[in-house]
Amino acid sequence: MTSFIEPKIAGFHQSRLKHLLELKLKSVLKRKNLYLFKAKDISTSQDLVKSILDAHLSSQEEAIFGAVLESLAIFICNKVYRGGKSNAVGIDLEFEKDKKKYIVSIKSGPNWANSGQIKNMLDNFKKAKIIGGAHIVAINGCCYGVDDNPNKGDYIKLCGQRFWEFISGHDDLYIDIIEPLGHKAREKNAAFSKEYAKVINKFTKEFGNEYCDKDGTILWNKLVKFNSEKKKN
Repeated sequence: MTSFIEPKIAGFHQSRLKHLLELKLKSVLKRKNLYLFKAKDISTSQDLVKSILDAHLSSQEEAIFGAVLESLAIFICNKVYRGGKSNAVGIDLEFEKDKKKYIVSIKSGPNWANSGQIKNMLDNFKKAKIIGGAHIVAINGCCYGVDDNPNKGDYIKLCGQRFWEFISGHDDLYIDIIEPLGHKAREKNAAFSKEYAKVINKFTKEFGNEYCDKDGTILWNKLVKFNSEKKKN
């Protein structure tokens, strides 16, 4: 398992650093809810830039790391139950266990969906069952968290320990994966922090020149217009 995880973690750190270095201030400002930051009474350009950048990076890192956990789950299930990536739309993993066939949609945590996304997942499960047979058991697997009511009727939701145990047969796998996931974390984070500081300084200077008046006050009206104003014909 460690030999599989370590290059994946190295790739995660490379991806997050690459994403950071490719960012443009205006593209980040376009994607975030500036009303929220105004409501939080952020009054300095550096605090605002840092808050917006951190929110953006957090969502990106969640997506990148989610792919790492998904690939790890498929790898482990393949070793134990010969599971593999599914060809069905929206299904990440399929395998047989205890004379039953399972199809799995893998998500990072338990609170991943709104009603529309749940409906879409259910539609994917139904289509997969039409192709593979109604006897198939549909699973929403979540890599962390807890849901003590797994039976959702049309599918079963397994979170955290329940999910990792389900795909591996090992009670403590959810704990065992922690150490290899932290491979060279301190070293990689030090390199990231160095570049992060440069981006904060660069973005703060650019933001001050563009969206602050001469005395340093943030020009919220100009900022919101950039973020939300409709295009003029």
